Amino acid sequence: MNSKINLLDVRADFRSGQHPCDKIQNALNSVGDGEALRLLVPFEPVPLFDLAAGKGLGHKSSQTPDGDWEVIFSRDLAAETKPSGRAGATSCGCDAPVTGEIVEVDARHLEPPQPMVRILEALARLPEGASLRARTDRRPIHLFSHLEDRGFTGLSEEQTDGSFITHIRRA
Repeated sequence: MNSKINLLDVRADFRSGQHPCDKIQNALNSVGDGEALRLLVPFEPVPLFDLAAGKGLGHKSSQTPDGDWEVIFSRDLAAETKPSGRAGATSCGCDAPVTGEIVEVDARHLEPPQPMVRILEALARLPEGASLRARTDRRPIHLFSHLEDRGFTGLSEEQTDGSFITHIRRA
């Protein structure tokens, strides 16, 4: 059992357009034996899982009732965490610039699962070097595992009208 849990809440950073990658990596580097990091983020930070594993940390993630994510990182969880199979993670993925063509997908005003279907179909046709920007009425929480399975990462940002824009790029 961990005796000390450090909290890092970067939800406001992401929602204001900042990329707290350095802040997150510094916190991961600071986790010692018998300690844990409790990270609060507005999306499941899948690229962090392999990065943390490279530091000897396992993770346990869960979605909060308000749609955000809580991830606990600790050395105690390392034995319980299954590797994703993607080797060589060196970044948390939140600060990578989007370059090249941006393909727009407007999946608003569709009933589930149609927004996810439309986004995944667009990803199947996405040109090399391009990224995708998807607009949805809701936070696409079920999309992220499908993105990871296909070699993509995504970041969703809530808009002032309550809709979401999800930026998707190859991992």
